[in-house]
Amino acid sequence: MSIDHSKAIETAHVLTEALPYIRRFAGKTMVIKYGGNAMADGACSTSFARDVVLMRLVGMNPIVVHGGGPQIGKLLERLGKKSEFVQGMRVTDDETLNVVQMVLGGLVNKEIVSGLTQAGGRAVGISGKDSAMIRARKMVLSGGLASAPEIIDIGHVGEVESIDPGLVESLCATGFIPVVAPIGVDDSGQSYNINADLVAGKLASVLNAEKLILLTNTRGVLSKQGELLTGLKPPQVEALIADGTIHGGMLPKIRCALDAVSSGVRSSHIVDGRLEHSVLLELFTDEGIGTLIRG
Repeated sequence: MSIDHSKAIETAHVLTEALPYIRRFAGKTMVIKYGGNAMADGACSTSFARDVVLMRLVGMNPIVVHGGGPQIGKLLERLGKKSEFVQGMRVTDDETLNVVQMVLGGLVNKEIVSGLTQAGGRAVGISGKDSAMIRARKMVLSGGLASAPEIIDIGHVGEVESIDPGLVESLCATGFIPVVAPIGVDDSGQSYNINADLVAGKLASVLNAEKLILLTNTRGVLSKQGELLTGLKPPQVEALIADGTIHGGMLPKIRCALDAVSSGVRSSHIVDGRLEHSVLLELFTDEGIGTLIRG
């Protein structure tokens, strides 16, 4: 009986292509923002967990910051409460904040921890409230006319004032994978719902991470002709914003990626989290699959 060695040879090629990247990134910190949309696909969730555990096993320090917008929206709907957004931010009154904390700090966080554990990793779920890791302040939006600006109150929505990385660093140093829910707290003890992209970017900056990886539901930054753009420097990104190539929902992610690389993070990546093993494909292959922004 003849044996087809082609699959084994292909696997060997993949491993040898990955080896230089594994060597280069050993001991480096990688902050991964895992979006609520990417979690919805069971196969992608399983491959994501395996990717992150593999990163840990080959010597990297992966840190997961997760969102949970779709899950929050579904629970609010079941409770008969309509989701309201202003400038892309969820209006968060007292009742909504309770749901946010239940979903992010409980349900979603523990699902990710469970997935990483099942994949062979040692994961610990925390929120920004633990050890007051994420100090927050109330986010204030402005609207109306330029001649008569209007302050818009969107409730308990915050922005990051500071991050104490000690807890995360301790977990990484003892072989754990931290899974961070983006909830912050101010000096009075008030909790705030914070955009996960913002938390991931700030955490990557504070940790002087090698990479910030933003998993999303698009291929990355696309040209006006629909081609994937990668290997971009900040001036190129600013030009793409200025000419309207980058617009809409991609703008906040791009700003987050730019802020990170301007604050010492070596590179930011915007990657399609709907693809299986998207993290490994971006990190360990010559071509990559998403948009790379260099510092």
